[in-house]
Amino acid sequence: MKPPSFIAMHMLFLFILAIFPVIIIADLKSDRQALLDFAAAVPPARKLNWNSGAPICSSWVGVTCNSNGSRVIAIHIPAIGLYGSIPANSLGRLDALGFLSLRSNYLNGSLPPDIPSIPSLQYLYLQHNNFSGLFPASLSPKLSVLDISYNSFSGNIPLTIQNLTRLAVLNVEKNSISGVIPNLNLPNLKLLNLSYNNLNGSIPFSLQKFPSSSFVGNSLLCGLPLKHCSTISTSPSPSPSHSSNSLTTRQNHNSISSKKFGLGSIIALAVGASAMLSLLVLIIFICCLKRKAGDGDGDGINGKGVFKGKASHSGRNEKPMDFGSGVQEAEKNKLFFFEGCSYNFDLEDLLRASAEVLGKGSYGTAYKAVLDDGTTVVVKRLREVVAVKKEFEQQMEVVGRIGQHPNVVPLRAYYYSKDEKLLVYNYMPAGSLFALLHGNGGEGRTPLDWDSRVKIFLGTARGIAHIHSEGGGKCSHGNIKSCNVLLTQDLDGCISDVGLTPLMNFPATISRTTGYCAPEVVETRKFTQKADVYSFGVLLLEMLTGKVPFQHPGHHDVVVDLPRWVRSVVREEWTAEVFDVELLRHQHVEEQMVQMLQISLACVSKLPDMRPNMDEVARMIEEIQQSEVMNRPSSESESNLQTP
Repeated sequence: MKPPSFIAMHMLFLFILAIFPVIIIADLKSDRQALLDFAAAVPPARKLNWNSGAPICSSWVGVTCNSNGSRVIAIHIPAIGLYGSIPANSLGRLDALGFLSLRSNYLNGSLPPDIPSIPSLQYLYLQHNNFSGLFPASLSPKLSVLDISYNSFSGNIPLTIQNLTRLAVLNVEKNSISGVIPNLNLPNLKLLNLSYNNLNGSIPFSLQKFPSSSFVGNSLLCGLPLKHCSTISTSPSPSPSHSSNSLTTRQNHNSISSKKFGLGSIIALAVGASAMLSLLVLIIFICCLKRKAGDGDGDGINGKGVFKGKASHSGRNEKPMDFGSGVQEAEKNKLFFFEGCSYNFDLEDLLRASAEVLGKGSYGTAYKAVLDDGTTVVVKRLREVVAVKKEFEQQMEVVGRIGQHPNVVPLRAYYYSKDEKLLVYNYMPAGSLFALLHGNGGEGRTPLDWDSRVKIFLGTARGIAHIHSEGGGKCSHGNIKSCNVLLTQDLDGCISDVGLTPLMNFPATISRTTGYCAPEVVETRKFTQKADVYSFGVLLLEMLTGKVPFQHPGHHDVVVDLPRWVRSVVREEWTAEVFDVELLRHQHVEEQMVQMLQISLACVSKLPDMRPNMDEVARMIEEIQQSEVMNRPSSESESNLQTP
């Protein structure tokens, strides 16, 4: 018989096992409620999907749980428009939290002391908000990063910071911190920024290893690496006789010095000054030349822009996209996201990302940007924008609406300042239609078959038709070309660069898109929906013939006026000579190819009124697609159905 103590322990063990899942659920419920209380007090401008009905660990934006899904350990919600004061007993209840980023929002008021003192907290990012009140005095002993820069915190740096032995980053730049700097002898401190505050006194010896940029902007601060602190002599006054002797000694020394400082010394000084002046003039001249060269480099990353460092010949630029003079300090958190966007980063994240140049188009340079968390987006840096800020923002609202169609590339966010305009799009790894048609020649190239081309035709036509339906049927695109047709993984055509033409300098734009421009656009310099139809017709001819309709480096079989060339070939009844040789390999599609050629020729009619509407074009292409499937031999249909 087992002793009673053993039985009691066994029963206790079973009881603990039984209630353990309940404890886990209770902890997660507590974390969920704490986050809901926080979101209710400081509602974001961008809608969060935080609701009690969705699983917190797998679907809440910016929320990360531990491996067993029992606790919230990280909150990362920068630049989502949080506004207001954080209440006490909200985020402070997340006692398993290790990472908190609320940067680049509009939070104000005092920071509740229960947040920085969460025992498990290691990373706290609160920069670029409007927090006020005293410098947080109660801090987690596990803190590794504390960034409260660009706020309005005041008071002294608390002595409790000396206890943060794990602290690696301390950034309090641009606040109203006052008093003396405590002797922060922290063994792991790698980055320190106390600049632009109201600190005074001397810099402690333990911090003199940091650069002067860590301390600038504190006018009453002194000591290395800044200016030396002034000292007042406390030595006793010399006796009269000693003063007399000292005076005599100084007079003798001055007499000797004046004798040594003769004509030779004066000549040497004059030569040295002349050499220094010449060197200074030379340096200024070289800088002017470099600046002039940089200003002329429209496709690159110059001193006026956001992106620093030029791309290499391979097209890659792995340097971070750091802030330049084009992004104003006060506007670093002004990246505007559209509703429904699930991206979770701010402008600081974006411009710190590694960048690769994807291409240079009519309206600017596109970069593939990979953020620290692995998110990949496309950033378009616009040039020659003539619209003022209000006009730009109004046009972006229109673009945001239009981008909700599946065949239009959606704009996710934008940034506007006097010197810099950036657009953020989804990254589409399948690339552009131009690259697919012309960019991968040679052995091993996978030809674009007829079915794929028809699918791209139809998707692009639907996207343009949707654009034309917006704004009471008055919207147009103005820059339709194969570079602006991006492809999904399923080869659905999506039109990009929507709504940018009204913002741009027209003469510079027209010179780069002549191959697709309708004749009346070149004459009247007005973009219309009928001009879009013409451009789409040229795009159809490009896909049917495989020829580039404009001068492009690396392509020598250039047809400058593609519609004229096609008309001349058709007029001589050599229609088969028009089509891309890769299309002629496909059987049973000759009739559909001719029908598509007829649609394209109707679109490129010289008279705008003779061109069909994009709705009609999309419907005609859809009919060709359906008839092609119906008329195809059954064996071929079955084989195509089995192809993934």
